[in-house]
Amino acid sequence: MYRLFFSISVILFSARLAAESVVSTAQPALPMAYNEPFSSEALVQLVVGLLVVVAIIFILSWAFKRFSGISPISKNMRVLGVLPLSTREKAVLVKVGEQQILLGVAPGRVSHLHSFDEAVVDVNAKPSAFSTRLGEALKQRQADQDEKKADE
Repeated sequence: MYRLFFSISVILFSARLAAESVVSTAQPALPMAYNEPFSSEALVQLVVGLLVVVAIIFILSWAFKRFSGISPISKNMRVLGVLPLSTREKAVLVKVGEQQILLGVAPGRVSHLHSFDEAVVDVNAKPSAFSTRLGEALKQRQADQDEKKADE
């Protein structure tokens, strides 16, 4: 059976090659048309193609944001502070509505540590400038040194 299949396939393949050689000798050889790679047509085609790809990327990103259910940033929920505990763990203070929640964050999990009914961190307070805080620290240090001198 195997020999029969092999001999039929060899006969068909050789007949096809013979037919192609007859057809190829009958057609005159045409010179290949040479297209300039940096012609104006090629450059226009390149630029239009790039613009189409960029437009598709922007449209898909817009559609993904619009229809994926991702909500925009909410003013009712935000991170107030982060304290690194180790290289992989950290404590995060989050404000949700009027309540502040302390969370423990580690790779692969988030744990609720404590809920504060009253605000622990004043969200509306303006952060002071570095120079102001440095001046306060220097004044405190000077006051501590003056107390030591007075005690001696």
